[in-house]
Amino acid sequence: MNTQIALLLGQDGVTSGAIYALLALAIVLVFTVTRVMLVPQGEFVTFGAMTMAALQAGQPASLTWLLLGLALLRSLQQGWALRTAGGRALRQAWPILVMPLYALLLLAIGRSDMATHWPMAAQVLYTLALVVPLGPLLYDLCFRPVASAHALVLLIVSIAVHVVLVGLALLMFGAEGARTQPFSEDGLPLGPVQIGAQTLWVVAAALLMILALYVFFERTLQGKALRATAVSRLGAQLMGISPAAAGRASFGLAALIGGLSGVLIAPITTLYYDSGFIISLKGFVGAVVGGLVSYPLGALGALAVGLVEAYSTFWASAYKEVIVFTLILPFLLWRSLSARHSEEDA
Repeated sequence: MNTQIALLLGQDGVTSGAIYALLALAIVLVFTVTRVMLVPQGEFVTFGAMTMAALQAGQPASLTWLLLGLALLRSLQQGWALRTAGGRALRQAWPILVMPLYALLLLAIGRSDMATHWPMAAQVLYTLALVVPLGPLLYDLCFRPVASAHALVLLIVSIAVHVVLVGLALLMFGAEGARTQPFSEDGLPLGPVQIGAQTLWVVAAALLMILALYVFFERTLQGKALRATAVSRLGAQLMGISPAAAGRASFGLAALIGGLSGVLIAPITTLYYDSGFIISLKGFVGAVVGGLVSYPLGALGALAVGLVEAYSTFWASAYKEVIVFTLILPFLLWRSLSARHSEEDA
């Protein structure tokens, strides 16, 4: 291996590691706030990438139908909960219609003729507008009714949601792979290699997202409420913080991170309807390095996963997945030996 190859592999590793770091942050965020191991995190990545590809191909975004269906199901769920509200039902009913109307608006916009001529920025915003609401909707429909259940039950529900979403992705997008146009064609020369423009976009977006999350958690009331819920759900509830609202916010942030990750990596690699699982699994490895509680350690662990994967491709490409997932074993062993108690938090 010469210097040029090492730099090229390092570029690939940093690019992948930046995406894994974002997914690790999302996994840690959702787990600390809701105790849910978000297995379908990768589906947000897939939905973002393949919706963006559909827009660039001049096809209507099939994801609007999923958003509309979930919105209608949640409206029915909320309407059923209001059946005994009496006279208050009319005053409380109008928010139920907001999300279905929002989905219908996006459906109409996506099917208009002007959608095929959108600039790149408009395509990204429209894709995120479709993907982000899926997080809170999935939380309300699938996880909020069992929020107080055992962690194993939450994991089983999460796996079931993942399986259903993969099947729906196959139905919406088909079995063919998708790849989008890069944000820009220019690159940055660095010694003997040329750093691709999309790599710069990925790294810059990842750093901006991490910085934005830091400001959100440290400087805003909503972010501090999420931190409080992550420390103690019961204590946060006693202080007037709604665990349900915190859960919706964490799932919304996870969907935003996943959708943005999909948009960023779609020009670099071909994604299929089921590609999200393996991508989020590598982000999970990074999250485990941080013990599923530390954001900085999770991000650093995910960056290490990307570098190990890149260099393993050169030295032992047939075993790169084995090498990457073997990284989780020493950290699990260390966490197990260093744990001082085994009781589950309330």
